[in-house]
Amino acid sequence: MSEPTELRDPPEASRRRAARPKGRVTMTDIARAAGCSQATVSFVLNNSPGIRLSQQTRDRVIEAARSLGYSPPVFSALRPPVTPFEGLDGVIGFAVDQLATSPEAVVAIEGARQASWNAGNVLLVAQTMGDAVMEPRAISALTRRGISALIYMTIFTREIAAPEFLYSLDIPVILLNCYTADYAFPAVVPSEIAGGQSATRHLIGHGHRRIATITGEPWMQAAQDRLKGYRRALATADIPFDPELVVEGDWSASAGYAATVKLLALKERPTAIFCQNDRTAIGCYEALKEAGLHIPEDISVVGYDDEEIARHLFPPLTTSILPHMAMGQWAIEQLEAPPTPGRGRYPITKLECPLVERESVATVKSST
Repeated sequence: MSEPTELRDPPEASRRRAARPKGRVTMTDIARAAGCSQATVSFVLNNSPGIRLSQQTRDRVIEAARSLGYSPPVFSALRPPVTPFEGLDGVIGFAVDQLATSPEAVVAIEGARQASWNAGNVLLVAQTMGDAVMEPRAISALTRRGISALIYMTIFTREIAAPEFLYSLDIPVILLNCYTADYAFPAVVPSEIAGGQSATRHLIGHGHRRIATITGEPWMQAAQDRLKGYRRALATADIPFDPELVVEGDWSASAGYAATVKLLALKERPTAIFCQNDRTAIGCYEALKEAGLHIPEDISVVGYDDEEIARHLFPPLTTSILPHMAMGQWAIEQLEAPPTPGRGRYPITKLECPLVERESVATVKSST
């Protein structure tokens, strides 16, 4: 190991030391080094109450003061105590089981980041893979960084058995895209049943009565709920449910292609297909075009998720927005309000999945 004297300071620290003023260090000197106003320096160094400054700004002022040789009696007193319900002027942890392969997680994190930064807070993100050993270690690492709250997200919408360590945390915990049977934490999920109902109702509104759907994997709650919404819309419109028009998929384009081929082979083919995600719709488009059919003139198609590709398909795909951005923002908003004293059960909040109307749906052709 090298001796301490051999370690080189980063260029920024060297510049600050070179610029250290002779004699007594003033707030003007610190403000210049920190790149902020003298008033901000005064607020930080005097730990002024009622002033909303981001932790990043506070840290920058303290670092500049230290580098210039300013030595207040106790520097630790300059860092305000973490107070989760007074603007959360600090750091918020965000733990998600899958990140690298999931656009939904990135969108939710961005929603939380925007809401956090608006209040001057920093978001620290950890991918846990749901591993029984590494997940508690990852969250422990976040708590050691001084987080004032934790957002805990799963990629697949579902009920979870919350890990025991979540109950033992002495900071607020928000569940995103998941919930527990005991309602111990505030939780937010997409309103998938309503989303499936809205997508199907849109097709019914264009005169379609023979509407097929290509589902996701049936063990997943999102697939179950979107199918429930589909069936509710049919029932509300007095359209009999036909199991022949429901084809199981796995969310992939290849499954969408195969399912569409199967639907086209029916004696009476559907006039519209509700694909329960946009990737399924990509395969559906390919199968329809390969069969010489035009969208939406011959068959209308609706997707779900509103992935980036949806607006670039030809024709652009009518689809439903998964509200992960809004869910991330919602999670931060819950942290900005004090909890109700003595409240141990929280309702599950369901956010709407709005329909985005594009050009893949047309009024059904008359059979006359």
